[in-house]
Amino acid sequence: MPRFSVIVPAYQVQAYLSECLDSVLSQSYPDLELIAVDDRSPDACGEIIDEYAARDPRVKPVHLAENRGLGRARNAGIARATGDYLIFLDSDDTLTPGALRAVADRIEATGGPDVLVYDYARAYWDGRRVRNHLAGELGEWGRAPFRLADRPGLLRVLMVAWNKAYRREFVAEQGFSFPPGYYEDTPWTFPVLMAAGSIATLDRVCVHYRQRRQGSILSTTSRQHFDLFDQYERVFAYVADHPELASWKPELFRRMIDHYGVVFTRPGRLPRGSHREFLRRARDHHRRYRVPEARLRRRHLLIRFGLHRTFRALRYVSAVRRRLRQLVLGPARAVRSGALRLHYRIQLRLPLRPERAVFAAEGGYGGDPAALEEAVRRYAPYVRTAWIADPAHPHPLPAGPRPIAPGTAAHWTALARSTYLFGDAHLTRGLRKRPGQILVRTLDGTPLGHTGLDLQERPSAARDTDFAALLRDVDTWDHVVSGNRHSTLTWERVHPGRYTTLEYGSPRTDVFQRATPDDVARLRAHLGVPAGAVAILYAPGRRDHRRTQHLPLDLPRLAHRLGPRFVILARTHGDVPVEGDRVVDVSAHPCREALCLASDALLTDHAPLVFDYAGLDRPIVLHTADWTAYEAVRGAYVDLPGAPPGAVGRDEDELAAVFTDGHWNSGRAALLRAAFRERFCPWDDGRAAERVVRHVVLGRTEPSPVVPLAERRPVPSAAAGLACAVRSPLATVPHPAGPRPVTRIAGHR
Repeated sequence: MPRFSVIVPAYQVQAYLSECLDSVLSQSYPDLELIAVDDRSPDACGEIIDEYAARDPRVKPVHLAENRGLGRARNAGIARATGDYLIFLDSDDTLTPGALRAVADRIEATGGPDVLVYDYARAYWDGRRVRNHLAGELGEWGRAPFRLADRPGLLRVLMVAWNKAYRREFVAEQGFSFPPGYYEDTPWTFPVLMAAGSIATLDRVCVHYRQRRQGSILSTTSRQHFDLFDQYERVFAYVADHPELASWKPELFRRMIDHYGVVFTRPGRLPRGSHREFLRRARDHHRRYRVPEARLRRRHLLIRFGLHRTFRALRYVSAVRRRLRQLVLGPARAVRSGALRLHYRIQLRLPLRPERAVFAAEGGYGGDPAALEEAVRRYAPYVRTAWIADPAHPHPLPAGPRPIAPGTAAHWTALARSTYLFGDAHLTRGLRKRPGQILVRTLDGTPLGHTGLDLQERPSAARDTDFAALLRDVDTWDHVVSGNRHSTLTWERVHPGRYTTLEYGSPRTDVFQRATPDDVARLRAHLGVPAGAVAILYAPGRRDHRRTQHLPLDLPRLAHRLGPRFVILARTHGDVPVEGDRVVDVSAHPCREALCLASDALLTDHAPLVFDYAGLDRPIVLHTADWTAYEAVRGAYVDLPGAPPGAVGRDEDELAAVFTDGHWNSGRAALLRAAFRERFCPWDDGRAAERVVRHVVLGRTEPSPVVPLAERRPVPSAAAGLACAVRSPLATVPHPAGPRPVTRIAGHR
């Protein structure tokens, strides 16, 4: 008897069916049977199902003699199911990696509930992933399992069959089955949740709900939307047959009227000329099923009185308001834009302010610009600093720089009249640099993949890069901050210009030398890392050859294999969902340096963060599964697999062995890390930002001395296991006498 029976009805989905079936059969939890039901599909669905059945004995094909609809096809699957739990999956949707493992673990942890409700994300044709906006209802708080009366908010979550796992014996005992019709999920989900003796939730995206551009049943204009009335009649008939559920009538009534309102107002659902009839039938149901204690909304009143013309009038008024807003705001924006351009031209003719500095960075306050801003306030306190920051940014500025909203008059005044300009590409957009201004450009750390002009030969990575505009931007730079000789030589070749390279170290890594163990403890507590756990920061690089990002590792499965001693802090790209026990999603955290401090080791593949992390002198593990693809698409300046900063694993099995066998923190790993630090962290002693400020603002060309690598004491890791780590043997490594600015006129090749 398998743990799960995954039931997939198929009808005219030959383009998506293979992806759906693969998402089930490739799950890390293999104890399943896949019941694929061919609902007499006129395309190749039946043949595809048979091909999968021939390859994998877990696939049970079911071919219906005639087309019976989605509900009846699911019933046919239920009749063949033998698993402990039933899971329904529409044939154009997919299970996320590790979903069944997470579901199985949650079922085990909650004692085998009748129903487990999990989350989903809408997957759009352009690659976007948008999580259910009611995900908060699935929080794993309070006691579990529970009854619906304890968490009635679950009725607000999308009423579909495929975001739940059902105990098969419970379904059989209650005699639940899907009715025919267009909205067959409605009379299934409401009774199931109300009748369940035990319910649990899983706060994890387990299904990607495909949003098709065309062909979706619910977006089709058809009279079949009138089927909704029959389905709600079945719901209330079920409640009438079970008097103990009568208390749910007010909530069911509200859900019903809201559902009717959505179908009535949503464009493209009801055929032309049928709205009056639909509203009349909705009014009849309103009168038949309304209970006195049900709260009424404006939409309910309109349906109650069948105010078809009022509905249409309100929609017309809303459309007129939107149109008027467009007509008014369009010219207003043009006038404002012209006024700001005029304001900027006027400010460009006014004198520079010698004691003003403005800073900016993509993504908000952080990185090298933030470290430099702090250094300016510390070593040149007479200079007033300002930061260009979007007020809507969720992470506020510290109490120091004056915040300036981008696109405002204050923004253009700061760009026109500040003597010192520090930042990345976010700073220089729209800038007309004037004589006397000093622009310090911060680039994105140590370059690993090809960048600048080298991207001309890498179209997949370059995408829409305007190389002429890039060179015009380079011509405005006075200084470029570099962390090491490799960065200096690369930047000057791929960004040819007359700037001065300040090879003084990476300012953003200064905090690694200044932080204290108390700071690390506070960061770990804020992120929820248990005391004594080994926190692995997983930070994969971006894959330029993929339109949508994905995780190359199944993190919940890896965490399960590593055991309770380890916790994974996952920092991913885009909308990649990350959930699971002992896996913490830190993708939205604003500060990479804080995550580095909170972790005990770094697990990465081709992310440039590896160069910064080496300055912490903490273990680094390299995942090399798709290094060849990265090198072919992006190109690499550094052969990481050939000269790694620590232990290496090619796949999940090897990575698990690296951590469980102790290779991640071995003496050999420390030797490799020492050589890597010598090459890429020669100046990162905690004073890089100070050197830049002394050179640019204070005019001191002699930099402060560099602390030798063997004498640096970055803040130690918090994990108890690292207390006995082999100390990095840096005493025999020769060190440079001191950093220096490098001035060149690099040729354009």
